[in-house]
Amino acid sequence: MIPQEIENLIVKYINKSANAKDLDKLIEWIKTDNNKAQFKEFAKDHYAITFSMQDPDAKHLKEFLFKEIRKDKSRTYKKKLRSIFKYAAVAIIFLSIGYFYQKGILVDSSNSIPDPENKITLQLEDGTLKTIDENESAQIFSTNGSMVGIQKGKQLAYVNDSKIEKLTYNTLTVPYGRRFNVILSDGTHIYLNAGSSLKYPVRFIKGSNRQVFLNGEAYFNVTKDSKQPFIVNSNELNIRVLGTQFNVSSYPEDGNINTVLVEGSVSLYNKNETYSPSTSSLLEPRYMAAWNKNNKQLHITKTDIAQHIAWIEGRLILNEVRFNDILKKLERQYDVTFVNNHKALEDRYFTARFDIEDIFQVMKSLSEAASFTYKIEEKEIIINP
Repeated sequence: MIPQEIENLIVKYINKSANAKDLDKLIEWIKTDNNKAQFKEFAKDHYAITFSMQDPDAKHLKEFLFKEIRKDKSRTYKKKLRSIFKYAAVAIIFLSIGYFYQKGILVDSSNSIPDPENKITLQLEDGTLKTIDENESAQIFSTNGSMVGIQKGKQLAYVNDSKIEKLTYNTLTVPYGRRFNVILSDGTHIYLNAGSSLKYPVRFIKGSNRQVFLNGEAYFNVTKDSKQPFIVNSNELNIRVLGTQFNVSSYPEDGNINTVLVEGSVSLYNKNETYSPSTSSLLEPRYMAAWNKNNKQLHITKTDIAQHIAWIEGRLILNEVRFNDILKKLERQYDVTFVNNHKALEDRYFTARFDIEDIFQVMKSLSEAASFTYKIEEKEIIINP
């Protein structure tokens, strides 16, 4: 049986997120014939590898290897050469598996799910749309040429430049299958889930509220400032805080807007009303406030925080969740579309936990637990009785 750590390394390699240290561990593990055989069997059972390596051309792998080598300038020339040959060795194994898949020996690659094509985008104050490459670093400039932020990998951090005196907004959009995080000019840290967008000021101006606009889901770690309340506008509901940590799920297609408080306190009120302590609802830690979009009522209950914030680490915790709602979560997290022909499952509730697993592993577990069959056609998953 393959150790969980090695499975995670294989998945990271497939997702192009493995670093040099990860590859070193993987190379060391597959040196033995037994482990190499286990790897091939794993690839056969979990054919996510087909959408990463269905083309025998190793161009993208070469680019990755040279990028990794350039990162470590302290290595000697001989060490670099050894690294190249090591990584080339593991590439041969992966490419061989990919070749067999293409030839149809293991699985028809036409049924595999391709890499997501959607990109994370940043809309500047003048409407200019920029694409964010999660594997690169870049500086963000305003329309007047001032540097306002720095992007490194999956994080964008804004500078608190006192010379910016006008309130201008940027909008960050994260497609299905991705996650991203942003640090605002006041130090507030926001994690954005898949299928979400956030509109926020490039710099907060003194004398006005710190207000952002959310569609989708985000986790907020708000920098405390008693003089400038922080307000999240989530469609019909406003969430007002001074400094705290909480999660907001406000997808347009969902019936509820859910706010889960981790620490501190938040006040919730209708966005069409002016904030007042007497008319707002106060939320305590470990409680969830669910705003029903149909009847405009707020329902507060105690909840398990972990299931609401596990997505930050790429995990999925389901505690008595409707099957249809599970499919929605999977569509967002893995950038797939479901066709459910097994109507009897729609209103059944399930409890499950998935730790950084690919959609193939998730579907295998779900199908066994709920007794259904399924087939994958490109990015569409069809569920049958």
